[in-house]
Amino acid sequence: MSSFREAGWVWEGFATHAGVKPTLYGVGEGWRWFGVPGVNFMFHPNNEIAFRKLQDAPRVVADISKWDFQYARNEGGYEIGFVGVHDPRPERIRDEAANLRRLAAQFPNLAGGIIDDASNMFAHDAYGAGGAAAVREALGTDLALWVVVYANQLDQPEWALLKPHMDVVNLWLWNCQEIPHLADHVAHCRAQFPRQRVIVGSYLHDFPSRTNMPLDLLAQQYETMLRLWEQGAIEGFNILGAFYIDQAPEQAEWVRGFLAKH
Repeated sequence: MSSFREAGWVWEGFATHAGVKPTLYGVGEGWRWFGVPGVNFMFHPNNEIAFRKLQDAPRVVADISKWDFQYARNEGGYEIGFVGVHDPRPERIRDEAANLRRLAAQFPNLAGGIIDDASNMFAHDAYGAGGAAAVREALGTDLALWVVVYANQLDQPEWALLKPHMDVVNLWLWNCQEIPHLADHVAHCRAQFPRQRVIVGSYLHDFPSRTNMPLDLLAQQYETMLRLWEQGAIEGFNILGAFYIDQAPEQAEWVRGFLAKH
């Protein structure tokens, strides 16, 4: 890749996390807005309708550990709202991987599947009974298997079952105060996952503090990611997410400006 921007991905989809307001930006708008070629398609069903909408994106990696909608009801039984509920069962992830493999035959820009919050799989019996290998088999060899790993999870022994089947570690720092130590976390990640490519995740909003990312830390993260990319320590980065463009506008504009220069 000739530029840092071309190594970028953005999470797209209607997020339902606590504190996330409805966004003006729909699926397929984020990659164009930030000027990056990669889409991490999240939160919605993987089907022809979705991938036709994303068929102009250069490359798409879709979520295979699904976030489903759970509805709340009032005393009269009427649905009054919904939240996202993660389904980390290995059987569900396997089935979603097989579905994505079928769809990839129709949509050549589909490049892989991503398991979000992958450590949630560990508590299920199926994970230790061949569940990780079953996901890889269902996804096939033509699609890359991405796995979200948080820096504070790198030493968990349960990764040993999934590690042989992973192509990409999507490394995230849960707390923005860890950003000054990002290079150390990347080095730790590469030591733990020496065969896998590393994509570093970046937030526009800091979930632990429930505030938008401080601009000084955001700048420090992007300057560090750029340096690590230039050194070959990471393959790229992703942005979470398009649904924050209008909720963290200062942060989103800063990132877009930085990428336009690099």
